[in-house]
Amino acid sequence: MLEIYDEVFAYLRSAQIAFDLIRHDPVSNMEECMPGAEKLRAVMPRNLFLTPRNRSAYHLVIVPPFAPFRTADISKQLGSSRLSFAPPEKLMEYMRTQPGAISPMGLIFDKEKRVRFAMDRALLDAERLAFHPCISSMTLAMSRKDFLKYLGLLGYEVITVDTSVSGS
Repeated sequence: MLEIYDEVFAYLRSAQIAFDLIRHDPVSNMEECMPGAEKLRAVMPRNLFLTPRNRSAYHLVIVPPFAPFRTADISKQLGSSRLSFAPPEKLMEYMRTQPGAISPMGLIFDKEKRVRFAMDRALLDAERLAFHPCISSMTLAMSRKDFLKYLGLLGYEVITVDTSVSGS
């Protein structure tokens, strides 16, 4: 049986998306992710799996690693009632990963497109982006162009948000 990350790598290779990979000790916060991202010469976004209180929708929102994040501002930009962190069981069900390893690579497993994808516009300026392949002991990096190709191949529209905009 393939591991989840092997399925991610197989998909990327079949889609002819080039990526670099490093293995490391499991990481659990952005500070621990930074050495890997630096080694890969890439920006490692913060990945947030969010839902409104009634759990009527799920959103994967990626923002710059240390950008200020106000759920009220992002909720308004996404046209949603107030968002908060979604339960880990939904993350596992929809994206086959768990907190600490959240990543757009998990969108491969969301065949019904139950998760909406949003990306901070500042990340559109990054040359390379880094993500976990659904496990926190590895980091992969690819060009922004290849990342956008990946999302397109999966059928995801990129919704842009702006963490620099504050409603207060």
